Amino acid sequence: MMGRLAITQWAPEDRPREKMLRHGASALSNAELLGILIGSGNAEQSAVELMRTILERYHNNLGQLGKTSIDELCTYKGIGKAKAVTIAAALELGRRRKEETPFETNCMTCSTDIYDYFHPLMCDLAVEECYVLLLNNAHRVLQHVRVSVGGLTLAAVDVRLVLREALLQKATAIALCHNHPSGNVRPSSEDIRLTTRLRQAAEVMNIRLIDHIILADGNYYSFADENKL
Repeated sequence: MMGRLAITQWAPEDRPREKMLRHGASALSNAELLGILIGSGNAEQSAVELMRTILERYHNNLGQLGKTSIDELCTYKGIGKAKAVTIAAALELGRRRKEETPFETNCMTCSTDIYDYFHPLMCDLAVEECYVLLLNNAHRVLQHVRVSVGGLTLAAVDVRLVLREALLQKATAIALCHNHPSGNVRPSSEDIRLTTRLRQAAEVMNIRLIDHIILADGNYYSFADENKL
């Protein structure tokens, strides 16, 4: 009779860690996620099989498992105090996460919101820098990324780099912002060309360019407000 295979002997696509890296945490069962946490099982069962057995005792309900004491978890072969504490800690984190109020990020509703977001970061810069603001479908901020620094013109901005950052963060909208250290916020011909190229390229990716802000200390120019998008 063939002995039980250790998880390291499973096909790569079936190992929980590799499966999570390849497909994301949502592709794993509760037993697989808990199996990753405890790391190993016992002589008869892999970590995943052991957690599957334990879950079955609690009707596959994480809430019920979360009410279990450390001592009770330790009654299962292969579960010592360290593993029991790890399981309890993970379930407690899940409970706390459920109780938390969703974190509200900045929402960009107009050009002033974008200016106010970037002004503290860019108002005192001695050279031109350009940032892309990555937004979700509700125009809430996911992240901002610097895409150019120190160039004489915005021709130095690589449209492909801007869109790569948007795709990595799964942004559905973006805003561009760069400063004019001279204090003159009127767009140059290069600023206008870049805005047009970025808008057209973003549309192909189904990403909306909602604005391009040129910022100086105390003043700004908005392509959207000027109907230049």
